Amino acid sequence: MSLTDELYRETILDHYHNPRNRGQLEAPAVKVEGINPLCGDELTLYLTVADGKIDDVKLEAKGCSINMASGSMMSELVHGHSIEEARKVIDTFKQMMLNKNAEIELPEELEDLEALQGVKKYPVRIKCALLPWNTLLEGIETALAGNTTSTVTEK
Repeated sequence: MSLTDELYRETILDHYHNPRNRGQLEAPAVKVEGINPLCGDELTLYLTVADGKIDDVKLEAKGCSINMASGSMMSELVHGHSIEEARKVIDTFKQMMLNKNAEIELPEELEDLEALQGVKKYPVRIKCALLPWNTLLEGIETALAGNTTSTVTEK
């Protein structure tokens, strides 16, 4: 295993063992369930949106290390940012994960996400990494529509 692969592995394991923004919000604007029935990943995303920004985000997740690490990284990157900025990060991450032929150059503030690029080698695991991001996107859309709950099921 190369030094880079080892560093990426350590980043994923750190987020898996020490997830950021873990838990529930007392009064979330939105609660979204994310489910990946193929591997059993589940997460609940709690989101508060105020003045066009993600005021707070919390996750309760169970499942594989990739899903949990991806959710932890995602929550760190979007917390306190505008919805527009969050959508750009979501789009960048999805491009990175779904572009099989090229590695996407990430800006410095997103460099932890590079640890998940290796997941592309295992196509069945891509949905594990994408579940938190698709759930966040659904959460944003749900909040903007004025609704409070929704569910995302990866297929």
